[in-house]
Amino acid sequence: MGIEWHESLSIGVTEIDNQHKELITRFDQLLKACESGEADVELKKLLIFLDEYAVKHFHDEEELQRKLNYPGYESHRREHESFVVNLRKLRNKIDGNEATVPHVVETNNLLIKWLIDHISSSDVEIGKLTRTQQASSPIV
Repeated sequence: MGIEWHESLSIGVTEIDNQHKELITRFDQLLKACESGEADVELKKLLIFLDEYAVKHFHDEEELQRKLNYPGYESHRREHESFVVNLRKLRNKIDGNEATVPHVVETNNLLIKWLIDHISSSDVEIGKLTRTQQASSPIV
């Protein structure tokens, strides 16, 4: 079982799309590690990555939204904040402990929900606005 990037997730901004691709690649690595019995090590690496990813990616995405005058900015920003809160809760459960199957399941659920509810819907809306505005005058 794995997960891979699909062009339907593209928002049309190379930097943001590359960040999303990296997230999906890292999630795929966790899924493959689960199959091979290496989930503990991979989960901890993924959580470290997610801490760094959230700061950089959310900043970049929110900056783009401000440039676009994206009408859903506040709601989108709150989704980012919620993800960070959920990520911190998960990290607190695991820090200093061995990652267990429930931790892996919780992480998988968090990321699947994020891919379905956020990237494939909320972020895709930013892509639509980006393409519309680029068609009329390139700003990004």
